[in-house]
Amino acid sequence: MSSGVFVIEKGGERFDKVVAEKLTDISRSRIKDLISNGQILLNGEKVKAGEIVKSGQEISYEFEDSAPLDVKEEDVDFEIVYEDDDLIVVNKPQGLVVHPCVSTKSGTLVNGLLKRIKNLSGINGVLRPGIVHRLDKNTSGLMIVAKNDFAHNALAKQIAEKEQFKRSYLALCEGHFKNSEGRIECYIDRDKKDRKKMAPSDKGKYAITNYKVVTSFEKYDLVEFSLETGRTHQIRVHCKMLNHSIVGDDVYGHKEKGLNGQLLHSYKLSFIHPRTGNVMEFEAKLPSHFEEFLNKHCKN
Repeated sequence: MSSGVFVIEKGGERFDKVVAEKLTDISRSRIKDLISNGQILLNGEKVKAGEIVKSGQEISYEFEDSAPLDVKEEDVDFEIVYEDDDLIVVNKPQGLVVHPCVSTKSGTLVNGLLKRIKNLSGINGVLRPGIVHRLDKNTSGLMIVAKNDFAHNALAKQIAEKEQFKRSYLALCEGHFKNSEGRIECYIDRDKKDRKKMAPSDKGKYAITNYKVVTSFEKYDLVEFSLETGRTHQIRVHCKMLNHSIVGDDVYGHKEKGLNGQLLHSYKLSFIHPRTGNVMEFEAKLPSHFEEFLNKHCKN
């Protein structure tokens, strides 16, 4: 159980922001939930997260600490690219689900992490320990995992602020892009006809993807994508929107014989180390199934 009281020294800021600056071991999303649930109060009263506070007001809180991890440990195949006391960079293979969910209760990256790593941050609870950001099941490549709440909060802040945390992907797309490079922007929301899919919309969350064609083949373009936002299925939705679905994407395009999912690979990751302040950069070469398809089907 965590509880306490503190007095606001400087007013004029959002309630949730002031709390986040004080309770640094808790994610901003959890702080908003705690405020909404009345577990963090302003002058003893429940208020909205966006309430503008005044100096001298009192903030009190009482809530249960993160639940202990109870997802079972399992042997799961994935590569650890880098590891230190605060974080891990993994290279996730295609077909591996990141964390347990209703449809997949075991055999996930999280199950494997618990087997191999002693400590993981508990901010995201028992099903997603250490998970700062995700990759789709059939998207391969680099992911960062936090070992403690300090690292988790710092990395999540970098992702939210968009400047320091950078992710680049390579994808093989159907057809040829009109422009060799560009920027794709739109709102993305749940597809009205299929709630398991996402779609461009006039509401939802704004999504920005930058792209650059690396190589043009007879039927396909090999394209580098860099994200300014991290929405669910963002690159896949944006590619479909341009009528250049990713090869093998049976959700937003069509199934390709010999492939088990989209040819989309998170090949580059760059961020500021939360403790040292050093710039960390990692690259992962294309997985074998991606290379084999290129060698077999892609000709200039």
